[in-house]
Amino acid sequence: MTAQGLTTVPSTFSASETIERLVAAITAKGLTIFARIDHAAGAAAVGLPLRFTELVIFGNAKGGTPLMQAEQATGIDLPLKALVHEDAGGKVWLSYNDPHWLAQRHGLGTAVEPVTATLSNVLAALAAAATK
Repeated sequence: MTAQGLTTVPSTFSASETIERLVAAITAKGLTIFARIDHAAGAAAVGLPLRFTELVIFGNAKGGTPLMQAEQATGIDLPLKALVHEDAGGKVWLSYNDPHWLAQRHGLGTAVEPVTATLSNVLAALAAAATK
């Protein structure tokens, strides 16, 4: 099952290597990493099992601000996020929200299309760097 607006790509690497490649790619693009959330560690801390699931929150004001200028509530979906997770079969995936879907979700219209196109290209490049 695929969630609406979510792009999910398979990785050819282990989960830990995929997340490190993602972080390296984000840093190489000059973006800021605001947080890394290790959901599996959080689950383990309360005695619950969870396969590798780590979220990276990242971005920069130049990319996200135009979307929030169009509709401030877009800030609920910013900064950008990417999730590396491992399924029950051991397959590793990288997922992120499609910026075009975010614009549609918040009713931003076509004026932000150049921004969402740029963000989409950046996310696709980051995903490729992390997974291939």
